[in-house]
Amino acid sequence: MRSGGGDSSTLAIHGCNATLVLLIVAQHFLLGILLKQQQQFTMNIIVWLLATMILCDGLPATGLSTNSTGRPKVVNIGAIFSSKSVIGKAAKVAIGAAIDDVNSHPDILQGTQLRLQLKDSNYSGFMAVVEALLFMEKDTVAIIGPQSSVTAHVISHIANVLQVPLLSFSSTDPTLSPIQFPFFVRTSQNDLYQMAAIAEIIDHYEWTEVIAIYEDDDHGRNGIAALGDKLAERRCRITYKARLSPEPTRDEITDVLVRVALRESRILVVHVPGSWGLTVFSVAQYLGMLGSGYVWIASNWLSTVLDTNSPLSQDAMDNIQGVVTLRMYTPDSELKRRFVSRWSNLTKGKPIGLNAYSLYAYDTVWLLARALNEFFNKGGNISFSNDSLSSELSEGNLHLDALSVFQGGNLLLDNILNVNMKGVTGDFRFTNDRNLINPAFELINVIGTGYRRIGYWSNHSGLSIVPPETLWGRPLNSSSTSQTVHGVVWPGQTTQKPRGWVFPNSGRHLKIGVPHRVSYREFVSVRGPDAITGYCIDVFTAALNLLPYAVPYKLIPFGDGRTNPSGTELVRLITAGEIDAAIGDIAIITNRTKMADFTQPYIESGLVVVAPVWRKNSNAFAFLRPFTGRMWAVTAIFFLLVGTVVWILEHRMNDEFRGPPRRQIVTLLWFSFSTWFFAHRENTVTGLGRIVLIIWLFVVLIINSSYTASLTSILTVQQLTSPIKGIGTLIATKDPIGYQQGSFARNYLIEELKIDPSRLVALNSPEECAKALKDGPHKGGVAAMVDDRAYIELFLSTRCEFSIVGQEFTKNGWGFAFQRDSPLAVDMSTAILKLSDNGDLQRIHDKWLLRRACSYQGAKMEVDRLQLKSFWGLFLICGLACLIALFLYFLKMVRQFSHHYSEESELQNSRSTRIQTFFSFVDEKEEEVKSRSKRRQLERVSTRTDDGSNSTGYSIRRNIDEFASNKSIGTPTGSSEV
Repeated sequence: MRSGGGDSSTLAIHGCNATLVLLIVAQHFLLGILLKQQQQFTMNIIVWLLATMILCDGLPATGLSTNSTGRPKVVNIGAIFSSKSVIGKAAKVAIGAAIDDVNSHPDILQGTQLRLQLKDSNYSGFMAVVEALLFMEKDTVAIIGPQSSVTAHVISHIANVLQVPLLSFSSTDPTLSPIQFPFFVRTSQNDLYQMAAIAEIIDHYEWTEVIAIYEDDDHGRNGIAALGDKLAERRCRITYKARLSPEPTRDEITDVLVRVALRESRILVVHVPGSWGLTVFSVAQYLGMLGSGYVWIASNWLSTVLDTNSPLSQDAMDNIQGVVTLRMYTPDSELKRRFVSRWSNLTKGKPIGLNAYSLYAYDTVWLLARALNEFFNKGGNISFSNDSLSSELSEGNLHLDALSVFQGGNLLLDNILNVNMKGVTGDFRFTNDRNLINPAFELINVIGTGYRRIGYWSNHSGLSIVPPETLWGRPLNSSSTSQTVHGVVWPGQTTQKPRGWVFPNSGRHLKIGVPHRVSYREFVSVRGPDAITGYCIDVFTAALNLLPYAVPYKLIPFGDGRTNPSGTELVRLITAGEIDAAIGDIAIITNRTKMADFTQPYIESGLVVVAPVWRKNSNAFAFLRPFTGRMWAVTAIFFLLVGTVVWILEHRMNDEFRGPPRRQIVTLLWFSFSTWFFAHRENTVTGLGRIVLIIWLFVVLIINSSYTASLTSILTVQQLTSPIKGIGTLIATKDPIGYQQGSFARNYLIEELKIDPSRLVALNSPEECAKALKDGPHKGGVAAMVDDRAYIELFLSTRCEFSIVGQEFTKNGWGFAFQRDSPLAVDMSTAILKLSDNGDLQRIHDKWLLRRACSYQGAKMEVDRLQLKSFWGLFLICGLACLIALFLYFLKMVRQFSHHYSEESELQNSRSTRIQTFFSFVDEKEEEVKSRSKRRQLERVSTRTDDGSNSTGYSIRRNIDEFASNKSIGTPTGSSEV
């Protein structure tokens, strides 16, 4: 084991020629470039570098120099980046300032100084790997860098073995996973979030197809792969990937952009390095690709260039007018303002602007310093050992056991990940997946000689026009209405949102399939390759004329011309790529929508049943047809029921409901049925009877009105009848059913209605349909036919002996089919709606499909008879009213009976006797019951009087006799009860 941290030492080379070794490595490097074998080349670099270290004896051991606190006086850290790059030249200033600030702060490392060893990779991945290995021989505890994501993939393997943390503020490749590379720590925002922001911008403006222009290396490929995933989450996609080599020539960029210009999409995402990214826009300007209709979205490389090299030349600014780019967002704070104010002094007059990467580079040094302080507080020591490697690498002549492992690497890594501080970039700490918290970006629109902020994006609130930190504490609201940005000036100096696509300018015509029909040629008629007409063709061309751009197309007939082709098979050709679209009489059904995108329906349709019909003549009993037999029976029962209930309620009080039995039966029947005509002459005097009668008269009013209306229709309107009442009748029978050849009706009847395929008969023309319907199932024909309403209306216009029976049992329409996610489908839908609004769609319909109505068009199918289910609610209400009235009446009778016959009921022990007495009581007139009760009360008083005065007794008897005589005189003659 050896300890480090003191004075730097030179590389001691024992028994080897270092110059010769480096020449061999350089030779292999050039050979790798010539062969363009990048991965094998990188691994060979590592092998030769390890050989270089082994040929060299390594570092001499140095003693550990400590300060008064027991900590080392100096801690070596390294930094690797290209100091002349856009990111590197600003990061170099920021890192140097951070080292000075940390070393001058007495409380951070408590006397320990950070010694920075900065290596310039000079845009070379090879040199970055060499410098990383050279750091390892100088007891470096951590490395800031590398700048490139490509290099980070290689060096991270070495860092894993030697346990030296890599802290990179610019390697934003999302595939640099902490699982694969545990010692790699990203100290800026992950590109995964940047691509999520770009995807949300595209979705916000309702674009669906994107072209990606990127550098073909790990950083470019993995960034665009992340963009593709984020777009897929929003049902968008990358339609073309334009790859550029890591160091492309202007001619290569031109070739790539020419291929891009021939594509359909006009949404271009540029994810390239800042070192040559402006060349892409220079070539695009030369090719005329920065005009109206284009949308250019650049990742944050462009904002970094604008911030670092500002001001750009006028030509460079002209080339990026209207471009939208992103910048890593850092909240405003006092620390940030102080650092920004120092920047001009730090750059010492050099034209180096402050960019977001510089801020993260500054915070990276402070992050490492705080982690080292915690490392020392926990007793960590800076020591290196090769014990763990000596047993595995001691064999052979390469002496790989000379490599050393940082013993405190794991402890330092844990302290780095647990730091929680306030930096110039805001709150600086890591999430569980080792990304920085609160990722956010600014959206920037380049305008004129500068740019303006049009909004923000954060992973918490999405797009917004307010700073993200004001929304972090609020509940998440991801609805599209809450996400907005300021207006954008797009390329071509327009503020109108570009459509995002054009018809490809490749000279290729759109191949459109058309069904070659043999029947109903009013819809599509194919007389030759260039002579295709019909209703569907006219609608298509009219909609196409409303598009703001030209669409070259060629109609391709589909079918043999002898039978009607299948619409489903025509749509399947779109999925197979044989055609680009399909027009004609194509119904929009579920299985077809899974294969293609359809426009707005231009004609409504649905499946109906057609069957032979004939006139139904009137007869002597036509007055019975409005109601079904059950309806007549229930109505008659309720007439009797209500009459009986009213008789019961009125019998004791109303003399009109009393008398001999025969008279009462006649009265009951007369009263019951006379209410149908509101002709009853009996008056009701009880409250319950009046309530029941009012409810019943309301029910009778509704029934009477319905009967009158139905009978009027039956007697005045010509009626048609058919044994087939609708699709339900066909399902219940075993008769054959006809359908049009090529129609989706066959699959629907089999799959949805479970009709046996043997019952289905294919018919190829209207004439075949008419003959099969006339012959009927007993002569080899069909009982009925199932087809689209649009065809049937044309079929029935000249064939009055058939008619639609029952209701339309499916709802669909006809539309034009296009490839999935084709923007042409959306524009055509808008055009069809315009045709409908301005009346052109109806005029085209009348031109092709308007026919003279046959003589039966004014006739109606047999009117449905009124059924009980239409009135059961009224009968229920009336029945409940009757039951409630009878229940209340019964309670009243029981109460009166118990009151007037309490003494007699005590003497009558027999139950049958009491029941007979009760029914007799109910049958009596109420006035007589009251009179008898009063007389009994007076007699009871008389019997209780003792032998009192004769005058008093005489007076009581006299009152009783007078009362009895008066009642007998007031009783009408012939009103004896039954």
